[in-house]
Amino acid sequence: MRSPWLKIATGAALVGGLAAIFSGRVPRWLRIMLVLTVVAIALGAGAYAYRYASRPTTVSVAIGSADGDVNKILQAIASRVASANAPVRLKVIDKGTAREAAKAFSAGEADLAIVRADAPGLSSARTLLLVTHGVVLIVVPPGSPATSIADLKGKTVGVLGGEANHRLKNVLTKEFDLGRLNVQFRDLDVTEFQQALASKQVQALLFVIPVSEKYLAVLRNMFPGNAKQKLGLIPIESAEAIAAISRDYQSYELPKGTIKGAPPVPDDDLTTLRVPFYLVADKKMKDDLAGSIAKAVMEGRRELVSEYPLLANIGAPSTEKDAYIAIHPGAAAYFEGDQKTIFDKYGDQFFYGTMVLGVLMSILAGTWNFMTAANVEPPEKRPVNRLYALTKRIREARSEAELADIEQRIDDIVKVELEKYAEGRSTAGDAAALGLVTHRLEYLISRCRASLG
Repeated sequence: MRSPWLKIATGAALVGGLAAIFSGRVPRWLRIMLVLTVVAIALGAGAYAYRYASRPTTVSVAIGSADGDVNKILQAIASRVASANAPVRLKVIDKGTAREAAKAFSAGEADLAIVRADAPGLSSARTLLLVTHGVVLIVVPPGSPATSIADLKGKTVGVLGGEANHRLKNVLTKEFDLGRLNVQFRDLDVTEFQQALASKQVQALLFVIPVSEKYLAVLRNMFPGNAKQKLGLIPIESAEAIAAISRDYQSYELPKGTIKGAPPVPDDDLTTLRVPFYLVADKKMKDDLAGSIAKAVMEGRRELVSEYPLLANIGAPSTEKDAYIAIHPGAAAYFEGDQKTIFDKYGDQFFYGTMVLGVLMSILAGTWNFMTAANVEPPEKRPVNRLYALTKRIREARSEAELADIEQRIDDIVKVELEKYAEGRSTAGDAAALGLVTHRLEYLISRCRASLG
């Protein structure tokens, strides 16, 4: 975690060293252009890095339902999340059924999925949200004498949902020894169950539905009944024992009159099973991303629940350590209000950032000097040294003509340096040093003339 920031600090120091090395060795205009180019590149890189870091993360969600409602709801949530500028975007992939969605998730074809807890291949899954519960119902048509599972002896039970309910069928068969009772199961499509009931091909139905007004209305329409004859529900009396062994199921008491109020169906609280539906992610998903997804969906749910009542069931999954499918740490942090602050996430970056900032300030100071400093001349070309070099010629002069030539050289050098001083290209200290050397040369010239005379 700390190594990259140490490398950045080291790199910044190297850049400062290079700026110092090259300072003064190229013309000022070229230095200014060089610095402006570097600044432009740095600003462009910073803008690109900001856009890259702040862009939302798109995650794919595999879903599936026979009636297509889950697809509509997730599409609405995805649109709401996008319009709210959340840091995530949801890409919905409709797989037709929840089981196929679970297969797509297990195969790595989707980042998220809405799955039933009893779906296979969820060893790497972690829950983000509890979507709803599906209640297990064993229904017999109006007028049927069957009131318990034992009464299904020798009968055929139609299984709506087919493969999705095969594990449930196996659990019930094992618990109640339905093989010994010669209870047969037959997969049925939603379009053929009524004919199968009417022709006595099946005597009961097994299916799983959420307890919501829409699905309960569908169930009531499946078995109209009347005041004298009403559909029958067979309890699963061993629900607690089944849930203790098969932890993907939960024991549940269906309240009296849930399906119909008058006459009440069921006529008393009914013991049965239910199976959770979860929004799951891979356990390797980053905590920040998982928490952002949970937050985005929950916030979208609040705004859409009046339009889609099924969203009222969405909530926090179990945070218990022994939950059948453990909650993702990122989602747990969101629901427990323990999400990391910016200082928790980037504490090391802030620490090393202060070090880098100090180095950058030094670089900026060096850059300013690099841009504004005058070109540094070699010692032998500096005006003071050039004037001082004339002292030897003055002492060796043997004629007035030589002295006149030396005086002309002095005038030329002084003229150029006075023009620089007037334009601000030399300092007052340079001018003072020039004056001292000039006076010294004039003194030597006057002595040489006196000697020649």
